[in-house]
Amino acid sequence: MFSDESRFSLQSDFPRTFIWRAPGTRYHQENTIERHRYVGAGWLVWEGIILGSRTDLHVQSVTMTGHIYRDVILEQHVRLFRGAMGAEFLFMDDNARPHRANIVEECLQSEDITRRDWPAYSPALNPIEHVWDMLGRRIAARQPPPTCLPELRRALLDEWCNIPQDQIDNLILSMPRRCKACIASSGRHTPY
Repeated sequence: MFSDESRFSLQSDFPRTFIWRAPGTRYHQENTIERHRYVGAGWLVWEGIILGSRTDLHVQSVTMTGHIYRDVILEQHVRLFRGAMGAEFLFMDDNARPHRANIVEECLQSEDITRRDWPAYSPALNPIEHVWDMLGRRIAARQPPPTCLPELRRALLDEWCNIPQDQIDNLILSMPRRCKACIASSGRHTPY
């Protein structure tokens, strides 16, 4: 299971800007700027995806903590998928601080959940980042767009249900190509 959380706000914080670059230089390190910025009121959203299925979308207004991650995400979502899938279940989250809290480690051990080691800040490898992008584009395309937090919450839940599972499955199945591209680029940005 791939899992992650992301923030969605009423104000867009990443307008698209088109920039001309010489052919073949798009993903060169000097042409890439990473930024993580959140503007205005919004929701913190968590999801988990696996081949053929996904979790319910968990929407919350508070920052993720180790206690919330354990009590809500692991206990109410991940543990159920692990129980259904059995011993072959492999869990992947990023290296966010709440995910590495001692209480989270203890919970994973007590539930016999194997966590995949994963490098921090590796969205090129994680298919869930592309699912966030799909969800964000669907929210942005809504007419009329959400204008208040309850509308944004409803839109997130509706659009999450409307993302075709085969698109999520195709992203998961692209993992071998993603890993090869990352290795070929020595860990720098890739076209994924």
